[in-house]
Parts: sequence; C-alpha cells; structure tokens
Amino acid sequence: MNFTDSKQYLTDDDAHKPLMGLATLMRMAFSGVDLAPLGAELIARAQRNPNDANALMDLSTILQLKFNPEISLATQAQALEIQQLYHLPASGPTGIRLLAIMAPGELMTNAPLEFLLEKSDVSLDMLYVAPNLPFPSSLPDHDLVFVGVGESDQNRPLLKQLEGVMASWPRPVLNAPDRIALTSRENAGALLKSAPGVVMPISVRIDRQTLERVGREALSMTTVLEEGDFPIIVRPIDSHAGRGLAKIDDPSAIVDYLQTMPDNAFYVARFVDYRGPDGLFRKYRIVLIGGRPFAGHMGISTHWMIHYLNAGMTESAAKRAEEARFMADFEEDFARRHEDAFSAITERMKLDYLVLDCAETPDGRLLIFEVDTGAVIHAMDPVDIFPYKQLPMRKVFDGFREMLVNTIKRNSFLTTS
Repeated sequence: MNFTDSKQYLTDDDAHKPLMGLATLMRMAFSGVDLAPLGAELIARAQRNPNDANALMDLSTILQLKFNPEISLATQAQALEIQQLYHLPASGPTGIRLLAIMAPGELMTNAPLEFLLEKSDVSLDMLYVAPNLPFPSSLPDHDLVFVGVGESDQNRPLLKQLEGVMASWPRPVLNAPDRIALTSRENAGALLKSAPGVVMPISVRIDRQTLERVGREALSMTTVLEEGDFPIIVRPIDSHAGRGLAKIDDPSAIVDYLQTMPDNAFYVARFVDYRGPDGLFRKYRIVLIGGRPFAGHMGISTHWMIHYLNAGMTESAAKRAEEARFMADFEEDFARRHEDAFSAITERMKLDYLVLDCAETPDGRLLIFEVDTGAVIHAMDPVDIFPYKQLPMRKVFDGFREMLVNTIKRNSFLTTS
C-alpha cells in the first residue's frame, strides 16, 4: 500500500471546501444553533457540484443530529461513493499525523476522535471502509493508525477483516480490531465478571420468541439467565443511549414491553440496585487511555436509568457541585479507590482507548454497565454553567495526545534498536 501526502490525495475542489466535521457541527447543535440554514447551504453546494463529498458528509451529520437517520445514511453513502477519505487539519502546524479507520453508519458507529483532537497539533485523516468499500491503493502518509470502528453486529465482519489488514500494517496500530470485538455486552461480561473489584452482570442474547415465552410464563427467566430472576434489564441488540432500555419487574411487564419494540433480538441482564444511602443514583463516565483512568462526567438522578442530558445537571447547582468535587478529586479519590478494578479491566480488555459507563455498588465495587470505544467525550458544556469541566477535559485530551506520542516513540525505538 502506497502512502502519499494527504493534501495530494484530496482534489482541488475538496481543498476549497473543507470538511466541518462532527465535533464542529455537534458543538453548534449543543449550543442551540439552528442547523437548518447550514443544511440548506450544503444541499445547494452539492447540487452545484455533485462531487462535493465534504458537503454531503457534513449534511449527513446534520441530518443525524436532527434525527433523520435514514436520509442521513443515504446521504453518507452518496458521499462515500465519491470519496472514502476525509481530512481535518491540525490547529496550527502539524505535529502528529493520525489515520483513523472508520465504518459507515450512525454517529456512535465509530470512536468520535474529533472531540479528543480539537485545537491540537494532530491532523486527522478518516478512512471509511466496508465490504463494499475496500482499502484504496494509496493513503495519506501517517505516523500511526487508530481503528475507530466500534463493536456491533453490523461491524463484526469488518472488524474480522481488519484483523488481517492491521496485522501487517507498517505503522503502529492503536485499538486492535480483535480487542474491539470483545467490547460486546456478552464478551465484556464474560471477561470482567471475575475481575477484582468489578461487578458486571452477564448479558445474554435472547430472540423475541424466547422473550415472549418468558412473558407468557411458558419459560422461566432463570432458565435463560443463570445469574438470577426478576428484576431484569432488557434492551435491543446494538442499542445505545437508552433506546429501548427498560427495567422489567415481572413476566407480565415483558408483554407490555414487546408491544412497543419491533426488534427481533435483545440483551437481558440482572438489574443491580446501585442507589446511594441518600436514595440517588450516580453514574460515571470514565476514560481509560493507555490504562490510565480519566474522569469524563458524573450524572446524578432519582431514576436508575441515567443519561447526562436528562439527569438535571444544568438545573441543579447542588448536583454540579458534587460533580465538580468528583472531577477535582478524581485521581486521589475515585481512581485510587478503584485502582485494582481499572488495572484488571485494562489487562483483560487490552485496548489503548476505552470508555466505561459505570457506578458504585453499595459495598463499594465498580459496577460496569458498558465498555465501548464509541461514547462521546467532549468539552461542549457551557463554561458559565460548568466551569469546572474545562481542566478535567484538558487532562483527557492531553492524555490522548501523550498516548499518541508515546506510541510513536516506542515504535521508533523498536525499529532502530
């Protein structure tokens, strides 16, 4: 495979119409900007120049942010027919050239590296590949490659294909595809269930017909789920951000649940009550970069199903004050308290970059809800409301860059020694 200068790889048209990218567009949406006028402008650009792949890719992102997934994916496919490689320059002179391998799909299909690299000296080239999108013969030269493809049923064949490709890649590879495949709910549960200091309920895949039988009490839940009976957590396969996630207390509730879900396959796991002594639930997002833990955020809620945007953090000064203490004291408190758990997770998952959604059990262990590479870690929260987040996020971004630098240095040492 030939490596070329990334600027030479792009056409003159592309160079005049740079990609805005996910981080820029999501930041605009997050701050309340109406993206409709920009979407109209991108449509006009694509109509004037049908080969303007950057316009189509940015339009696809806007459509996803505006919850039009079908049109978004069709637009993305149109962009990828024109061009598989997309470039985001460094902020200022380039210090590191990073190539990311991506898969077509929705926003959580890939690791959102753009948020980690904002205002850095890292230039990012994103190459989209799939069974119908083979690797091109020439690629931009780069210092290292990051496999950004996330685990899902849809991506499993691609991750398997990438195992062979990455095995002989002439540059250092971060997040090996065979390790990414182990972040599925069932694989991660099997790997981490016996890890010291960790609680991760086993997730079992179950088809709709079997779940219906449990709902009719024609089949016992203990037959399906060895770890226990009701209450359980159920969610569709490959769902994220709480889509279709429900706590089921008894068989009759399964019948009601399935009436609202068109999916044919689900994960089930035992429910763990993780509320604190004050009756509140606390959910943490932790980033493991080269095995080192960093604080992402902390959501506090009266409800067990916490998502940061619905936890009322913006409305509650008390919740924000607690999150500020968590982030400020993270290294000496939370990270030290769960040091053995983080070390075990790093050793068993063997991923350079990994995001944990987790909590603490009443007996002080780390309760893992999910491990993946596609969760967003960002610094988009309004500074006037969340001033305490800027420094912890800077630590995350600096930690990611430090990992890139150390990987390059280690490779240089190995090749010259």
